Amino acid sequence: MSENFICSNEHQILMIMINRPDRLNALTESAINEFIGILDQADQDDEVKAIIVTGNGRGFCAGADLEGEDPFADQDIPEDEFRDWGGRLALRIYEMKKPMIAAINGPAVGVGITMTLPMDVRIASTNAKMGFVFTRRGIAPEACSGWFLPRVVGISKAAEWTLTGRILSAQEALDGGLISQLVSPDELLPKAVSIAAEIVDNTSSISVALTRQLLWRMLGADHPYESHKIESKMIQWLGAQEDAKEGVKSFLEKRPAQFKMKVSSDMPPFYPWWDK
Repeated sequence: MSENFICSNEHQILMIMINRPDRLNALTESAINEFIGILDQADQDDEVKAIIVTGNGRGFCAGADLEGEDPFADQDIPEDEFRDWGGRLALRIYEMKKPMIAAINGPAVGVGITMTLPMDVRIASTNAKMGFVFTRRGIAPEACSGWFLPRVVGISKAAEWTLTGRILSAQEALDGGLISQLVSPDELLPKAVSIAAEIVDNTSSISVALTRQLLWRMLGADHPYESHKIESKMIQWLGAQEDAKEGVKSFLEKRPAQFKMKVSSDMPPFYPWWDK
């Protein structure tokens, strides 16, 4: 049983609750490694079709636990070999086949907010506050946020928020495009579950996995033709698969689709296309 996370799977929705409430869910490197392991397992589990991440207690995640393991203890590692542990988590989230929803229930600062950037949907309660506080700690942004944040909110907002390091209200985060919905604390998890259920109940897991990676990977493409090429492969291959046949048949018969293909065994031969 995990000391740092509470996990439950209902209706093929995996709920990952950060469980360090006495530290406002601040994370240590060992907790990050455990989180990565949970994601590794979830990505291979066909009984998981969507993932929600939230925090236990009044905080979502207060960043690195500065009173726990020393987050700067690896300074003797050669410069070219050191990798920040928030970045390792962000990269694992980026590679996920399953969609991820951040349900930000309270303060989320440092890695507590940067780790949500590669998640697909971010919603927050009115109790939430967020901050890219690195310049106020004498350090620099991490968790690949130099790549993700400008793509999520634009370069001007990303610069303003990271250079000042100030704390943002949930309303400012909504206005700036960091989160997509702002709800009352009591509505937060039901809203997150309803979004996840829309995916679980109505979509092909293969289609979702390919769509998720298409959107993220094309953020770095230098021409729309790059998207056209991989979309053409997806359309041709998916069109010959059982899920597409079921999707059309269910539409014509005016009934919910019953998709059967599994991401653990049925991904196309060109996946992952970016490594080929």
